[in-house]
Amino acid sequence: MKTAIQNRKGQKVVVIVDEATPQKGLAFVMHGLGGFKEQPHVETFAQAFQEKGLTAVRFDTTNTLGESGGDYADATVTNYYEDLEDVIAWAKTQPFYKEPFALSGHSLGGICTALFAEKYPTKVLALAPVSTVVSGALSVEAQKADEPEEFANWEKTGWSEEESRSKPGMIKRLKWSHIADRLNYDLLPEAGKLTMPVLLVVGGEDTTTTPAHIKMLFDALPGPKEFHVIKNGPHTFRDPAQLAEIKAIFLKWIDSFV
Repeated sequence: MKTAIQNRKGQKVVVIVDEATPQKGLAFVMHGLGGFKEQPHVETFAQAFQEKGLTAVRFDTTNTLGESGGDYADATVTNYYEDLEDVIAWAKTQPFYKEPFALSGHSLGGICTALFAEKYPTKVLALAPVSTVVSGALSVEAQKADEPEEFANWEKTGWSEEESRSKPGMIKRLKWSHIADRLNYDLLPEAGKLTMPVLLVVGGEDTTTTPAHIKMLFDALPGPKEFHVIKNGPHTFRDPAQLAEIKAIFLKWIDSFV
């Protein structure tokens, strides 16, 4: 089922619901910065949940490259997180809604789902942040090290410009205010609240959300937890073999709590 709802700002948010029959539970799946709900890795996470009997809800945030409203230039952790809350609030009015529910997100979506789990731990059955931002400060550190000239130019001009790999030909322009907002967020101080089962996955060649940074979050988690590094994996997974590996990891992990 595909539908359009409104967020707290009155903007359109497009949602896809992959219903499981019979339904054992519910999961929300979130894309990363400039991502969208049909990306192969996002669909892979959703398919794993659906195959294990969890209805999967995925959506385009506002200020991204999908079907929802807004402008990518204005994308922030704050607006992505608020859209997650608003989609969950909408889902609460639907017949498929169940608590506690699972959450999974990629990169910026990862930190948003984990922030929600820290804020509302009793609502969250399990959490799977993939290639997640651990903190704004750590992600800026990694970005500066990986692309020092591009990052310096972003700060100097106020704009970052790059071509989308998921939508070739589309130029993504992002304001410097995105960085200022991202620096407000850090999962580590409240990681002790993440007592639910947590699955962490990252690519071995990820220079954006590095395995070392993900390990810092893993070490801070108090409950049942798994940490998988995908050999030769980048930040955004596109290779069919790597996606199949991730799906197998998800399916086995879901069995541990469903």
